[in-house]
Amino acid sequence: MQESHFNPARVIYARLLRYAAPHWRMFVLATLAMLVFAATNTGFAALMKPMIDGSFVDRDPAVIALVPLLIIGLFVARGLANFGSSYCMSVVGREVIRDLRRAMFDQLLRLPTRYYDRTSSGELLSKFIYDVEQVNLAATNALANVVRDGFTIIGLLIWMAYINWQLTLVFIVVGPPIAIAIATVNRRFRRLNNRIQNSMADVTGISEEAMAGHRVVKIFGGQEYETARFNLINEANRKLNMKLAASSAGSVAIVELIAAIALAGIIYLATSPAVLDSITVGNFMSFVVAMMLLMPSIKRLTTVMPMVQRGVAAAESIFTLLDTEAEVDSGDRSMDRARGEVCFEQVTFTYDVAKGAALRDINLHIAAGQCVAFVGRSGGGKSTLVSLLPRLYDLQHGVIRLDGVDIRALKLRDLRNQIAWVGQDVVLFNDTIARNIAYGALGEVGEEAVIRAAEAAHAMEFIRRLPDGLNTLVGENGVLLSGGQRQRLAIARALLKNAPILILDEATSALDNESERHIQAALAEVMRNRTTLVIAHRLSTVENADQIVVLDGGRAVEQGTHRELLARGGQYASLHRLQFRDEPSTPEPVAQHA
Repeated sequence: MQESHFNPARVIYARLLRYAAPHWRMFVLATLAMLVFAATNTGFAALMKPMIDGSFVDRDPAVIALVPLLIIGLFVARGLANFGSSYCMSVVGREVIRDLRRAMFDQLLRLPTRYYDRTSSGELLSKFIYDVEQVNLAATNALANVVRDGFTIIGLLIWMAYINWQLTLVFIVVGPPIAIAIATVNRRFRRLNNRIQNSMADVTGISEEAMAGHRVVKIFGGQEYETARFNLINEANRKLNMKLAASSAGSVAIVELIAAIALAGIIYLATSPAVLDSITVGNFMSFVVAMMLLMPSIKRLTTVMPMVQRGVAAAESIFTLLDTEAEVDSGDRSMDRARGEVCFEQVTFTYDVAKGAALRDINLHIAAGQCVAFVGRSGGGKSTLVSLLPRLYDLQHGVIRLDGVDIRALKLRDLRNQIAWVGQDVVLFNDTIARNIAYGALGEVGEEAVIRAAEAAHAMEFIRRLPDGLNTLVGENGVLLSGGQRQRLAIARALLKNAPILILDEATSALDNESERHIQAALAEVMRNRTTLVIAHRLSTVENADQIVVLDGGRAVEQGTHRELLARGGQYASLHRLQFRDEPSTPEPVAQHA
């Protein structure tokens, strides 16, 4: 759902302001402070009349003594009002940013896996870091400028009309040309800001890739290539921002020129004999000072629309994320703990129609407590098949049943509570070892349970050697640990969850023999009395599986035990011969599944 792409700016901006609405009390205080601030501008212009006429013309001692005190009082009030309005608007702005980021983060946790498949992490980070700050400018700073400078202009125009309404009309005449000039550049502002949003996503994306892949960049000497890629996008971003700056500066210059023409006309008319006879020196100076105070306010108002357009473009990007359809959780049935019987019935799945089906007519029955291994060439559909069970993707055709219940009828939380996952690419969070292990139980366990899980996963032997033991920080994605250590923590996490179904997605394919011996022993423990789905590259690790399913081109082309498939002489036997010819020294297999 990306309807915001078709919404006019006013609709997007109105939706954005709804995030500021709950903080209306602070906004009211800020508005009152801005009214006081605006009044001080008119007050300063009004003081010019008694200061000139009373002090320099009439030389009135009372006026001479009073005017300096009034000026000091005026600027004290101005300073307090400016502080109050700035602080209150900052409170509103930061509250809006907090609420938006919270809504975005909540949405990220609910988005389907397909969304992450087609959206880069750099693009998402750009929304969190850059876009929300632009939204803040539109929701608070722009509004503050409109209120403060709008009331300043109104107050000064009223004062000018009080002094001489004929001269004031000359200034008012420039309003339509200014409005036309602003409207002309607004369309360009929005186009440029949309392009800048996309450019910032590109800059963030390439930066994130370079940081995540810094080892590959260094080993393969890709610094110059990455630098060239980044410079190209960075330069495009610079050019877009310069176009925006040129448009903004040009619009300000045009508005200032129109206002200056009006000012020149007023000064010319004010010095004519007819007007001079009807206006005092103090009134004339007060009128001129009011016009001069109008100029900065008009100038700031011309910068509001670029600010608003940047905010609208950023809000459009954010609302596109927020409007993206979340995972469909249509199930209404609960399940406390499954036995673990899994059935795939005529399962067909397609990522992209143009690329054909990733799985075709899969039929498979897995009894509770069985270990089933999925083998075959890369791209055969193994990872896709096991990803369907926790509903990371939703089926288009066929049914998957857990204990006889269609998984689409189960609540997502209840379904996923039945499943633990250990993958080749272990995900660890930048937290302590204990919290990473306890993540499987959502942290609601004691240290004793964590230690038991770590012992069973053969992880305590290296944890005890660490300076802080279980309280050791693992670094971003476990970077401070070895591959084998990360895998053992992942297994401990799966053990602690104690789910009836375990998915092992090539959990040992990238490990050395010593690490693999530890992992295989840990896996034998975690597989005990659980239904286990194993994706394996090394066939030696799944010889004792209850069933082995060979997938090729999205189809289950063979199914049986290790001995049965070897005797059949089909694809599995061919893969087995090829692998053992290439790997004369094979690792020890997974322990017999109990």
